[in-house]
Amino acid sequence: MSTSLSSTSPKSPKTARGQRTRNRLLDAAEESFGENGFHSSSIGDITRRASVALGTFYVYFDSKDEIFRALVAHMGEMTRSWIAERVKGATDRLDAEHKGLVAYIEFARAHPNLYRIIEEAQFVAPDAYKAHYDSFADRYRRNLEEAAERGEISDGNQETRAWALIGMSVFLGLRFGIWEPARSADEIAREASDLISRGLAP
Repeated sequence: MSTSLSSTSPKSPKTARGQRTRNRLLDAAEESFGENGFHSSSIGDITRRASVALGTFYVYFDSKDEIFRALVAHMGEMTRSWIAERVKGATDRLDAEHKGLVAYIEFARAHPNLYRIIEEAQFVAPDAYKAHYDSFADRYRRNLEEAAERGEISDGNQETRAWALIGMSVFLGLRFGIWEPARSADEIAREASDLISRGLAP
């Protein structure tokens, strides 16, 4: 079983058309794995959903395991890009936390298969699962450290804070993005932001 999570493998597309085809396969894999789970999905189902020939699959991926790992990395990249675009223009770190949480909940609603795929990765591809969260945490920590240097948040162990804030986002996204998505994401984020900015102290 391959443990490489690199997006620059020998099979990485060399053209824009190839990248579009690869993305279609990843989108189809998101649907298949999200609906059926890893073990009940097949390469044939993925290519059928992507409307490509079976042989085309092997131009980009060697196996079902490889596309699953690539999908976990791809979904992480999509999540980060989605959030980054929506926190542009934040006035400070606390405003960025609010905007980022709104964005995460909205992403979960737009990609309901996210949780099943990422959680299944814990057992199917544990290294990809760990890399998914490590990547988020590393970037989060750096953002918090920079905010502390600007005086926007207090000093402290920013790695611990990063993991705590990720945990908050993940479970709020699950609760209000997947299980009960009716409430306003902005309202939920404001309530969570109050906890972030003021803590639990009276």
